[in-house]
Amino acid sequence: MSRNMNNSDRALRTFLVAPAAIVVAFVVGAGSIAGIVLFALAAIMFATSAIGFCPLYKLLHIDTRHASAALKGESN
Repeated sequence: MSRNMNNSDRALRTFLVAPAAIVVAFVVGAGSIAGIVLFALAAIMFATSAIGFCPLYKLLHIDTRHASAALKGESN
């Protein structure tokens, strides 16, 4: 499993998306179906940002880790 997320992508998930999902989960009700789904989404965001690998990115052939190098014309 190779990393496919760059640092800004990881930071966005960790400091914006996951906390927002947690706050919204509490607003809609932590025990409701929507709240539980949002908590699960937040957990997935934290986990994928911690390991730097997103399975959905792999499925869609997205690699933000090497995207900036490709845009600059650099090779690995």
